[in-house]
Amino acid sequence: MTYVVTEPCIKCKYGDCVGVCPVDAFHAGPNFMVIDPQECIDCSLCVDECPVSAIFDEPDLPAQYAHYLTLNAELSKTWPLIKERCEPLVDADQWSEVKEKFQYLSITLSGAAQ
Repeated sequence: MTYVVTEPCIKCKYGDCVGVCPVDAFHAGPNFMVIDPQECIDCSLCVDECPVSAIFDEPDLPAQYAHYLTLNAELSKTWPLIKERCEPLVDADQWSEVKEKFQYLSITLSGAAQ
């Protein structure tokens, strides 16, 4: 099992979760972060640190976020590892309550929307 970063993180990327991860499982893209399922040790420390409640234990993953399990696994292979808490995106507070943000996910490191 693993923990999964989901849609509420898109365009926020607060980073509080990264600072508590004991195994450096987080990877960062332009406007979203993911957890590498191969590195995650299921400690759950990241869950309480996420200010937008974007992280779920795999068995508790809501159905509407099921595709994020694969997305985390795939993007963690190409996005750079992040070991320290990062600053949130400049307009994170404006996006923190927005629903249905998948269309805003940027997956290329150049920042182009996908």
